[in-house]
Amino acid sequence: MSASKFDSKRAPEPVGLYPHARKVGELLFLSGVGPRERGTKKIPGVDLNEEGEIVSYDIEKQCHSVFNNVKMILEDAGSSWEKIIDVTVFLTNMKDDFKTYNKVYAEYFKDNLPCRTTVEINCLPTPIAIELKVIATI
Repeated sequence: MSASKFDSKRAPEPVGLYPHARKVGELLFLSGVGPRERGTKKIPGVDLNEEGEIVSYDIEKQCHSVFNNVKMILEDAGSSWEKIIDVTVFLTNMKDDFKTYNKVYAEYFKDNLPCRTTVEINCLPTPIAIELKVIATI
C-alpha cells in the first residue's frame, strides 16, 4: 500500500523533518500539531521571557489554536473535522489544564466522538502546553 506525504500551506510549519500528514489508503495520519501560527514563532496564549521560557500561558487559547491548526491540515488534505476517528492529546500540566482542555474539547467534538487518549508529558519541543496527534478518514 502506498503512502503519500502532505503539507498544508495554512498550518504552522513543522519544527523538524516530517510532513503535516501522510495518506495511507483511506486514512490520514497527522504528525503532532501544536498551537503555533504559520510563518512566525508566535504561540497564541503564551508569554515568553527574553530567554524563550514560558512566563505564563492560557491553555484555552492554545486549545482553540491547536484545534484550528488540525482543522486546516485535515481540510487541505481532503478530509474534515467530522472524519476524525482517533485523537491523542499531550498536555504538559494535566493537573492544572485538563479541566479547561476537556471543556474546550467537548465544544469542538460534541458532534463527532472519536476515540481519545490524553497523556501528560514533561515538555514539548517548543514552549507549548498542548499537542494533538490525529487519525482521520479521507
